[in-house]
Amino acid sequence: MPARITDPEQLKELLGIPFTPEQTACITAPPAPQVIVAGAGSGKTTVMAARVVWLVGTGQVAPEQVLGLTFTNKAAGELAERVRKALIKAGVTDPDVIDPDNPPGEPVISTYHAFAGRLLTDHGLRIGLEPTARLLADATRYQLAARVLREAPGPYPALTRSFPDLVSDLLNLDSELAEHLVHPQELRAYDARLLSDLETARLTNADLRKVPETAATRRELAELVSRYRTAKRDRDLLDFGDQIALSATLASTRPEVGGILRDEFKVVLLDEYQDTSVAQRILLAGLFGGGTGHPVTAVGDPCQAIYGWRGASVANLDDFPEHFAHADGRPATRQALSENRRSGGRLLDLANGLAEPLRAMHAGVEALRPAPGAERDGTVRCALLHTHADEMDWLADSIAHLVRTGKAPGEIAVLCRTATDFAEIQGALVARDVPVEVVGLSGLLHLPEVADLVAVCEVLQDPGANASLVRLLTGPRWRIGARDLALLGRRARTLVSHARVGADDDPDRRLAAAVEGVDPAEVISLADALDTFLETPLGGDGDDDGLPFSSDARVRFARLATELRDLRRSLADPLMDVLHRVLATTGLEVELSASPHALAARRRETLSNFLDVAAAFAANDGEASLLAFLGYLRTAAQYEKGLDNALPGGENTVKVLTAHKSKGLEWDVVAVPGLVTGTFPSSQGREKWTAQGKVLPHELRGDADTLPDIDAWDSRGMKAFHEAMKEHQHTEELRLGYVTFTRPRSLLLGSGHWWGPSQKKPRGPSAFLQSLYDHCESGHGEIEAWADEPEENEENPALHRAGGDHAWPLPLDDTAMARRREAAQTVLAYLESGHPQETTHLTSHDVPDAYDDPDWPPPPDEDEPPYEEDDYANETHHADGDPTNPPYEEATHGEAPHEETDLTDGTPHGDWDSWTTQ
Repeated sequence: MPARITDPEQLKELLGIPFTPEQTACITAPPAPQVIVAGAGSGKTTVMAARVVWLVGTGQVAPEQVLGLTFTNKAAGELAERVRKALIKAGVTDPDVIDPDNPPGEPVISTYHAFAGRLLTDHGLRIGLEPTARLLADATRYQLAARVLREAPGPYPALTRSFPDLVSDLLNLDSELAEHLVHPQELRAYDARLLSDLETARLTNADLRKVPETAATRRELAELVSRYRTAKRDRDLLDFGDQIALSATLASTRPEVGGILRDEFKVVLLDEYQDTSVAQRILLAGLFGGGTGHPVTAVGDPCQAIYGWRGASVANLDDFPEHFAHADGRPATRQALSENRRSGGRLLDLANGLAEPLRAMHAGVEALRPAPGAERDGTVRCALLHTHADEMDWLADSIAHLVRTGKAPGEIAVLCRTATDFAEIQGALVARDVPVEVVGLSGLLHLPEVADLVAVCEVLQDPGANASLVRLLTGPRWRIGARDLALLGRRARTLVSHARVGADDDPDRRLAAAVEGVDPAEVISLADALDTFLETPLGGDGDDDGLPFSSDARVRFARLATELRDLRRSLADPLMDVLHRVLATTGLEVELSASPHALAARRRETLSNFLDVAAAFAANDGEASLLAFLGYLRTAAQYEKGLDNALPGGENTVKVLTAHKSKGLEWDVVAVPGLVTGTFPSSQGREKWTAQGKVLPHELRGDADTLPDIDAWDSRGMKAFHEAMKEHQHTEELRLGYVTFTRPRSLLLGSGHWWGPSQKKPRGPSAFLQSLYDHCESGHGEIEAWADEPEENEENPALHRAGGDHAWPLPLDDTAMARRREAAQTVLAYLESGHPQETTHLTSHDVPDAYDDPDWPPPPDEDEPPYEEDDYANETHHADGDPTNPPYEEATHGEAPHEETDLTDGTPHGDWDSWTTQ
């Protein structure tokens, strides 16, 4: 191509960007391998786009000879648009000139996965892959994994988790094996050797004794992975992990493919390289590295490598100079971008202080510098409150004040370490008339309207889902009190003991149970106890075990059991049909319509967003089942393992999301609550391969050198491994904190508390909040509140308040009830006026006696004497009658534990309009 640009100053003038000397050096570097360590906010996308303009404009390459790879479709679209506009602005390409004989070329900008898919389409036959292979959608993955589990001959004595959990575990292990190019048979052989070695070891503590159990579980899971892969191969199906693994195999075993790609693409740009996996590194190095000296520019920041739990290896960025060396063997050039043009200097001082240990660990990382003139910009405000409720009030009041004084809600974000507090944050902001949006599937799962829908689905799919059933029973619709709930748990235990005795006495029944693969004594099921109320007329005492249930509870138990039985008949229907039938039958949408607070909190929109997720899940597989969807939700709830690509919408709302999802985004104001000991930074480390069968042993991973491992199978070796894993977790949390605190442009709000919602011991400020305090105390911010540490014998006021001030069940909301009855009367009047009957379905579920009877649901019987005739009233009550489960509080005022639990019962639940106050 003829040269149109000859000087870097000309490039600055053409693009209208005052590039820094660092940026200019990276942009104008000769076409050779280089890695750019780009700090947060340093303009890496701008540099990549300008480098394309420079190489094309100086005639070194044609536009179509440039390949750019990044992770998400959104990022790929943004990079492609930035490059296209930069080429046009610089006058390198002219979109108005149309020459049919010489159409203008364009750079190829793609995601890593899409590039791997294209590679297999073009060259897969070289390794025996048929071109007819189709890419698996998430729904089909979970559906196929569930089918493999069902059809596996077994027995699998080590696999003791629930069916949805096993589906997730199988897919997780398959993904890890693919990421590190390990065959399931290699894993089985490794665990066989490990079990042999452990036979002579002295397993003196619980952690050591867990290792052989885990190895046995992993061997059985590996066998199921082999069956799953066979099922995929038989159906000509691939998933994303297969795409990368097969592409890596192709690149490393067929050198001619690399030659073809290097001839096609003279320049390669690799974005977010610190987030690539081992298999992706082998793929890219096999095509464009390995001493070929091909002009590859990788851009990334090891301080922002926050996806290690998802398979990313930060070592890829550190080792890039060796993996992509020059043709003469010299390591690739390493350059740095360190001027941050996003945040003020005061904010950068804080981030640099946090990242100091990280800079010492990685080559080429420099401290961030503010743009000239912004050295004194940016403000930090921090607060340590007495209780969690006080912190939520401080956070919501601070944001509401900003909105009232002119700050656009869309310029504010709340970043949390986990989604546990999403519902409370949303409720607190709504109560102050601040528009708010919860971003991401894991966040939706913590909102009460979605959690209720998922709870019903869990109970339908699994009769042993006791936590989900307790959520429904104690919720605003059924309103079962502590006494009757405790009695239901007692009946569930009685049923199990009877089943066990019967099975022991009757050999035929034992044989039948063995053939069916079901042992009725395995699980205590509240759902089974609920079904006993179908054997007698509604509300009747019948001939039962003599437990003195209240008459109201008998009626409600029978109604719920009937409802669940009817819904289970539709489990084989398409997923969306099942979900809409659950909504219609349970009246959830009616409750949302009736509740003024639910309307204000945009809860119907939240429910619609969740249904959109379900619809997208089922879009490519019309037979997607509820079981597969629940497995998908469980995986999404755990770190959102690549399932949830939702990004903040364009609405002018405060965004509430996890810190992990904030990477690459920026706002004017960022609030970070929950900076308390054990929460952020989190004390919950990465899942250990010694205790989790779904985790690949470190020795088999391609990045084994960067991970701690066990030197000796004794208590000292295990303790050293745990300590090393804690240190590894601390480093990963430090990276996450660095990402979080570099998101704001002008204001950072950080807060914590002493007393959590249900903790018996105080929490106190985390290391992150203490850093904010020190930063503010040195004159760079404001300490708005700093509560004194509680006295040694002080009790959590939240526990005392919960025990004395809240009734269970909560009283009904008069306004919501009046709205519901008014709507019911309107519908009934419409039907009685002689209109066509096809509208009857509107009320067949939503206006039965449960909603038009003024005495339904009956209030709790306050005059009923306490349950003294049985010593169960003085026992500790459990959700499912199992004394190993977390107990409720005392029966007079207790409620199910809800903090930091699974996705089906993780939100406080009482009256619909009390969600925002609990």
